[in-house]
Amino acid sequence: MSAPLRLYVNIDHVATVRQARRADEPDPVRVAVLAELGGADGITVHLREDRRHIQDRDVRLLLDTVRTGVNLELAADEEMLRLAEDWRPMQVTFVPERRQEVTTEGGLDLEETGRRLLAAVAQMRAQGVRTALFVDAREDLMRASAALGADAVELHTGEYANARTPEGSSAQLGRLRAAALAAREAGLAVHAGHGLTYENVARVAAIPEIEELNIGHAIISRSVFVGIERAAREMKAIIMAARHA
Repeated sequence: MSAPLRLYVNIDHVATVRQARRADEPDPVRVAVLAELGGADGITVHLREDRRHIQDRDVRLLLDTVRTGVNLELAADEEMLRLAEDWRPMQVTFVPERRQEVTTEGGLDLEETGRRLLAAVAQMRAQGVRTALFVDAREDLMRASAALGADAVELHTGEYANARTPEGSSAQLGRLRAAALAAREAGLAVHAGHGLTYENVARVAAIPEIEELNIGHAIISRSVFVGIERAAREMKAIIMAARHA
C-alpha cells in the first residue's frame, strides 16, 4: 500500500536572492505563506553555518507563521543543535555541510559521523522533535539510519536527477526503489529530495514507500514566471497524479 504523499517546499533560494543585496526582500516568510496556499504540506529551510541564505530571524518567524510544519535542515554541530533545541521545529533533518559547496552534494557519511548523529538524534528526541537523516540511496544505510534512532531518512535523489541517459536514469531509479523498500522494512519513514524538477519528479513520486518530497530550486525558479502559489500547486498536481496513476 502506498504511503500518503506530502510536498515540502524548500524556500532557501528566496533568501539567496535577498542576501545577494543584503536587503529585506524577497522575504522567505511571505513566500512560505503563499506556498502553503498553493498546496504545500510543509516548508523546508536549511540553516547553514555561514548563514549564506536563511537567517535565524527567518526560522523564528517561520515557526510562528507556518500553519503546516517546518522541516529544519542543519548540520549536527553544537551551535545548530542548541538552536534547534530552543526552537523545537516539527522536524530536523540532519545533512552534511561543507562551506565551499554550492548546494548539498551527497548524503551523510554515517560511518564517520555515526557517534555524533546518535547523540544528536537522541537530543532532538528528548525535545519531542522528529528526526530524519539525509542519506544516499544504499540499502545498508537504511539499516544504519534505523540503528541511530532516526524517525526517517531522506533519500538523496541527485544521482537520479543528474543522470544523462535513459539507462542511467532507470538504474538510479532502481536504487531509489530498493532503498525506499529497505528503509520501510527497517521501520523508517521515507522522504526524498535534491535536484527534482517538474520533468523528472513523477517517477520518484510513484515509489509507494516515499511519503514526503522536498523540492526547492525548481519551484522557486518557476515562481519567477508564474508566482509561488501557482508553482507549488502545479508541482503538487504532478506528484499526486504520479502517485495515483
